[in-house]
Amino acid sequence: MTFPRLAVRAVIKHLDRLLIVNAWPGGKSDLWCAPGGGVERGASLHENLRREILEECGLQIAVGAPCLVNEFHDPSGSFHQVDIYFHAEITGGEVTSDWRDPAGIVTQRRFVTETELRNLRYKPDTLPELAWGEAGWDGRALYDPLEPIIR
Repeated sequence: MTFPRLAVRAVIKHLDRLLIVNAWPGGKSDLWCAPGGGVERGASLHENLRREILEECGLQIAVGAPCLVNEFHDPSGSFHQVDIYFHAEITGGEVTSDWRDPAGIVTQRRFVTETELRNLRYKPDTLPELAWGEAGWDGRALYDPLEPIIR
């Protein structure tokens, strides 16, 4: 039996811009998402998220409340992932062009306005609402039901 993969992601805004990453090495896709990644056993969700953001973006963060549970799968394969999104704020570091993800997964990172984000391909569909709307800011997390993975 294959269990769903658990991952954590951060909704990080700075100066009214959202931090997004492209996690498709080699330019395989133009899909953008919130930074984060897989949960390692023996560490809390917050610890995992802080580790992932440091690795992918070179930033230290304070993790806030969860704001979204999003799950997706590959209908023709065995991949199934559940992402838990948290609001977070930067406490140290900065996004620079010379930062390299040690795993080589995230090759691009940037801050975008809401208008810029809406002109890109991104997932989940609720990302603008999480960053600029009311969703998740009231302490209640949203749920995006199972959807097919896109590349």
